[in-house]
Order: sequence, then structure tokens, then C-alpha cells
Amino acid sequence: MPGLPAARRTVLKGAALAGATGLGVAACSTESKLGHAKEPTPTAPVALGAADDVPVGGARLYREQRLVVSCPAEGRYRAFSAQCTHGGCVLEKVEGTEGHCPCHGSRFDTTTGKVVRGPATVPLPAVPVRIEGGQLVAGPDA
Repeated sequence: MPGLPAARRTVLKGAALAGATGLGVAACSTESKLGHAKEPTPTAPVALGAADDVPVGGARLYREQRLVVSCPAEGRYRAFSAQCTHGGCVLEKVEGTEGHCPCHGSRFDTTTGKVVRGPATVPLPAVPVRIEGGQLVAGPDA
């Protein structure tokens, strides 16, 4: 911004940064469909689909339901909240058994919920999960 007085340049730069910051806030806001949830774990049972959809030795992200389910051995399942314990964003993807948060780069072990890489320091909360007629159901009373 050559030719503008220094004070004006500072104001314009600040406005540009505020706008960019607002985009990050919107991505993780409570208003976005997959942003922060007041309750990071289900408050009622949630049907997830066929148990066979979760690979043995791997994990599957159920982003809309804010859950991640792993299958450490045939017929055994573990579920965790997919809402990052650092900033509250929902995990974006799972590679192998590692869940990735898109907001600040935290990584979680989807078989234990433990933090693999920060800035998160708190593990993902465990969620009860069961098989009902070949379908996974997660949440209370599961």
C-alpha cells in the first residue's frame, strides 16, 4: 500500500487480519453444523450403520455423528467422540488409526482416544458402543 500514510496502512492490515481470523472462528463456531457441540458425546443412542463398515485393525469416522469407531479385533469395537479436545472442531479424516483435526493439527489414536500430537493434551472421550442386529449403536445405554 505504497503512498498511504503509515497509520492508514496499519488500520487496513488490521482489518484484513480480523477478516481472516473471522473465517477461522466460523469454521469452528458453535453455529456451524460440524463445529463445537455443547455435548461432545451423544446424549442418546445413535445408529451408525453396519458394523462391517469398520475395518478390522482400522477405524472409521462418522463425522456427522461426531464419532470415530475402531475395530481392534473381529467383533470388538471402541468408540470415541470425534470432537477435538483442544479447539472443539470435529476430526476431518482418519488415516489408519489416527484421527486428524483440521483446525490446529492435533492427532488422536482412534483405538485409545489418546493424543498423538498436540496442541490437544486431553484424550477423546470414550463413548459406549454395541452391535445390534449387525448394526453399530453408540451412546448412552449402548
